[in-house]
Amino acid sequence: MPYHKAALPGESLAWLNLKPGGTYVDATLGGGGHSRLILETLQGGRLYGLDQDPAAAPNAPADERFTLLQGNFRHLRRLLRLHGVAQVDGLLADFGVSSHQFDAAERGFSLRHEGPLDMRMNPDKPLTAAQLLNHYPEAELRRIFKPYGEISQAGRLARMIVKARPLETTAQLKETARSLAAPQRENRFLAQVFQAIRIVVNEELSAIEEFLQQLPPLLKPGGRAVCLSYHSLEDRLVKNFFRYGNTEGRPQKDFYGHLQRPLAPLTRKPIFAQDQEIEANPRARSARLRAAQKAREDDQ
Repeated sequence: MPYHKAALPGESLAWLNLKPGGTYVDATLGGGGHSRLILETLQGGRLYGLDQDPAAAPNAPADERFTLLQGNFRHLRRLLRLHGVAQVDGLLADFGVSSHQFDAAERGFSLRHEGPLDMRMNPDKPLTAAQLLNHYPEAELRRIFKPYGEISQAGRLARMIVKARPLETTAQLKETARSLAAPQRENRFLAQVFQAIRIVVNEELSAIEEFLQQLPPLLKPGGRAVCLSYHSLEDRLVKNFFRYGNTEGRPQKDFYGHLQRPLAPLTRKPIFAQDQEIEANPRARSARLRAAQKAREDDQ
């Protein structure tokens, strides 16, 4: 099984509109698929790849134009400054959990494999899924499952988890939660439970917010950002920031009523994978792409 197969590869590169000699960032290296495609187009130029998971490091392209940065993309500008980079021509971010992380049972991400309740994208971080489930108060668990898993029975689920403690494996969590699932929707429901826990363990949404806020100063005039999201919570942050310049979706207007935003969306609606890609890469089914561009100097 490959580490990770890049989703929407052709669409991602098309919306990046690569300049052969430009400077670019792959903010989520993963299996290196997007990075290798970018390098195939660059003639000269420079590419910086970023990943918080040390297991992604062996996937770094062996290319003198590529530099690997170890860390979370919420720290992107600081990491780039350490390499003397203040601005870039374009940036790609794929927010999905990698195939490797899902398929490695010991990482605890997958419904299909029994493993420890870990779910950390960066294994050096202290909080695991087991610690969250076994030590967070019932009220806090309810506040996690309602918004991050979009689970209507969040209160009942929280009570059941507290009663079932201690939970140490994914199988134990599934057994505890599955009785709340509607008929024929068990896998969907359990995926929502796992998603909510994973989001909190990895601070995923706050990391995306911090990442998006770095885009305006990081992009050169005319530079582009392409983001791939995999569920509505991620996509809403990207959509709001591209449309309004903030993740809350609040329009900011000047004295004359003109919308003020640092980037202009290039995609009115998200772009989804075609059937042919989904057949070859089923995990691309959930991917949705949005792109935006920073105004050129002569447009400002």
